[in-house]
Amino acid sequence: MSKEDKDTGLQENPGQADPKAEAAEQNDQQTTDNQTTEQENTSSGEEGLAQLKAEKEELKDKYLRLLAEFENFKKRNTRERIDLLNTAAQDTLTALLPALDDFDRAVNLPDEQKNSPAFQEGIQLVHHKLNNILRQRGLEVMDTNGAAFDPEYHEALTEIPAPNDDMKGKIIDTVEKGYTLKGKIIRYAKVVVGK
Repeated sequence: MSKEDKDTGLQENPGQADPKAEAAEQNDQQTTDNQTTEQENTSSGEEGLAQLKAEKEELKDKYLRLLAEFENFKKRNTRERIDLLNTAAQDTLTALLPALDDFDRAVNLPDEQKNSPAFQEGIQLVHHKLNNILRQRGLEVMDTNGAAFDPEYHEALTEIPAPNDDMKGKIIDTVEKGYTLKGKIIRYAKVVVGK
């Protein structure tokens, strides 16, 4: 077959397609599909990126608001604590004022009345009133006389010879009473211990 016959043969059999032409056509179709897919991916990627950026900004705004709210909470809490510390003693001091008034009246009495039994009784009543006010606020006196010395509760000022063997290592005298406030020691008892 000559070259002309080959060309004519191709034209005579239009049902048979040229494989090269078919492959080129498929490549063109694939390239077009790929470009379309890339454009779709690019546009959906850009949309996704824009959505992620918007979400990031929303989360950042939420974070900043929460941070500001927490800072305000800390400031408010600090302010409330300072106010509480400044006014914590107010109730106790207000309760002590009547006892202070009684002491003022006792001090302002004429000297001749200060030696009377009524004055002594009045002082004892004021002392009792003061102790009751403090007890109501949770203040308790430590019982020390005759108790065994315990460095957790007592401060030994000195040791003296015990009057008998039973008093060795025990408290003989209390120089200053010890106090607890709602179970917590606020002042250790200063004591004299027998040896």
